[in-house]
Amino acid sequence: MKHIWIINHHALTPDMGGGTRHFDFAKELIKKGYKVTIIASSYHYSKYQEMKVYPKDQNHLLETLQGVDLIWIKTPPYKGNGFSRVKNMFSFMFSLLRVIPHLQLQKPDTIVGSSVHLFAVYGAYVLSKKYKAKFIMEVRDLWPKTLIDMGFSKWHPFIILLGWLEKFLYKRARSIITNLPLAHRYIERFTDKQKIHWISNGVDLSSVSEQYENKLDNAKFNVLYAGAHGMANDLERLVEVAYKLKQDKTIYFTLIGDGALKAFLMQKSETYGLTNIQFLPSVSKDKVQEYLKSADLLYVGLKNLPLYKYGMSMNKVFDYMAAKKPILFVSAIEHNIVDQANCGEVIKTQNLDDTLHAIKRFSTMAKTTLETLGNNGYNFLIKNYDTKVLAQKFEEVLQR
Repeated sequence: MKHIWIINHHALTPDMGGGTRHFDFAKELIKKGYKVTIIASSYHYSKYQEMKVYPKDQNHLLETLQGVDLIWIKTPPYKGNGFSRVKNMFSFMFSLLRVIPHLQLQKPDTIVGSSVHLFAVYGAYVLSKKYKAKFIMEVRDLWPKTLIDMGFSKWHPFIILLGWLEKFLYKRARSIITNLPLAHRYIERFTDKQKIHWISNGVDLSSVSEQYENKLDNAKFNVLYAGAHGMANDLERLVEVAYKLKQDKTIYFTLIGDGALKAFLMQKSETYGLTNIQFLPSVSKDKVQEYLKSADLLYVGLKNLPLYKYGMSMNKVFDYMAAKKPILFVSAIEHNIVDQANCGEVIKTQNLDDTLHAIKRFSTMAKTTLETLGNNGYNFLIKNYDTKVLAQKFEEVLQR
């Protein structure tokens, strides 16, 4: 039996709310005879809260869920993207290297180190040397490129450190997995292109039930967003559209999730006196489908930032497609799955009225037309982005 460790600082299980990429892959690999251990922090990256209760004087916790072994590492709390987050990153790496060797775990055959941040991947590399295991790097965000595109100086000491670490890890990885479809354009500057493999995010369709409890008002045309409330998600646009439609009693907006901008968005809606919008806290992955299936149109927005020129692989889009609902995607991003699947509409302009008019168009469409668009997305998902399909690609990289 081959033993795989997946080290992902922000890995989640379905009860936590958020992406469950590695947990879903692990379940599929276990069916194929692998033993899989996921090592992660239990501090939630968008809820900004601790998700586990640790025994006194203990900074790690061992669990098994649906056959997947999980090792949770306690890290200090933080909010936003300041120094406290950097402290949290380093804490995870140092605790990882201190705790894991003392747990007397079965020796792994392969260790996968997954970003967002590179310190977790470096910790995976160090452990791979200690245990003489294959080291595979997974890139889910291009650091430090992403930070530079967001305005950080390329000469900042932290950015210089990340740049050195990035090149170091690319060269030493046996294989490099990325969930971004065009990331090879960037990564191949530093290493052999043949090492790079694209494995998208997706969804475990076996966990999506056809039965659901309606969560929204059937008398309204419900536009819903579910996910992080951050700067990149372009949710202020949705609030502005709600303001322009405040006299229209037939269209209603629901935003589900947490994040740095949620308080600002709620305050703005209150200032506008909006009664056609509601903000709900994030819900677990196994519950979010009830909200998605209750909606009529699902919204995704991305600001046109340079970091998206390598494509995207947003968990929420796959969850949307699994709900069999049409999608409105507002972004100029390349390689847009909504266009490929013909499951909604993509608006590439930043003009607010274009978004408003699109929502109004959807609200007047026949129910059969909306259902056709939703089914298009679902059928495309089955063929290309079901976890079974993606886990097979993941296994092929493990076996190289």
